[in-house]
Amino acid sequence: MAFSVDAFDLPPSPVQQLTLSTDLEKTGVTLWVKRDDLLRFPQAPELCGNKVRKLKYNLQAAARSGKETLLTFGGAYSNHIAAVAAAGFLFGFKTIGIIRGEPAGPLNPVLQLARERGMELHYLDRTTYRRRNESGFQNELINRFGDVYLLPEGGTNELAVQGAAELVGETEQLLGWNPDHWLLAAGTGGTAAGIAAGLNGAARLTAVAVVSDPAIPDAIRDAAGGDEKTGNWSVNFDYTFGGYAKKTPELTAFIQEFQQNYGIPIEPIYTGKAFFAVFDLIKNGYFSPGSRILVVHTGGV
Repeated sequence: MAFSVDAFDLPPSPVQQLTLSTDLEKTGVTLWVKRDDLLRFPQAPELCGNKVRKLKYNLQAAARSGKETLLTFGGAYSNHIAAVAAAGFLFGFKTIGIIRGEPAGPLNPVLQLARERGMELHYLDRTTYRRRNESGFQNELINRFGDVYLLPEGGTNELAVQGAAELVGETEQLLGWNPDHWLLAAGTGGTAAGIAAGLNGAARLTAVAVVSDPAIPDAIRDAAGGDEKTGNWSVNFDYTFGGYAKKTPELTAFIQEFQQNYGIPIEPIYTGKAFFAVFDLIKNGYFSPGSRILVVHTGGV
């Protein structure tokens, strides 16, 4: 039996302070983690982290409008694809995933999980996939698949931003104070946009891009206003490690060491790059002495 979409009211995820090495401690900053990786549905653990927040109001809107099918877009390793499949499984929606690229051999673990959750997978060559946000192309998909609820790649839209913005107040209430600097991984910019829109006072946000996509700052600008000079946010493209789902031996070694030191699971597509960035930025004096830095662990499969 499917759950009601009102079941999205989960307990707040905890905040955890990380102990810095002696060299980094000398910089005078403190580092905290918002453990949204622990924000998950036990019945389908891949519905977790920022995907829970971004899907919350979208699923409620789909249910209110009587839609029975969710259709969305993503790459072959997309956490969003896995999360939408899990949401359909839990809340009684059919799901369709439009996957970038050609099918290649056995399904990878992410797509296999999506299929096990009941998602129907369809592939588009990369040229056609670039049309995913065009209204004419979306109408073609509606004519093909019926009266679907369309979710954009990464789930980023106004309702997703609304859900992500709730993270700010929740975090500040748990801490009892406002972090000076927020940092998180950004794939489409939706979660970053919500956080930037919800920030208070002089707090600033750094979105660590995991792919070289100029649409990321556009998404934040549309939701939070300003730009990287006048707003309370910036996008850092220095830690893509070659592009989406790309990694290097340096990143792999960092992830292993981080997990050994802190016991917090991270992965190379999103959260590994974010934590690599924050430690590197601390080491290079990016943050002012005395800064209280909060990294949002966005979860991930």
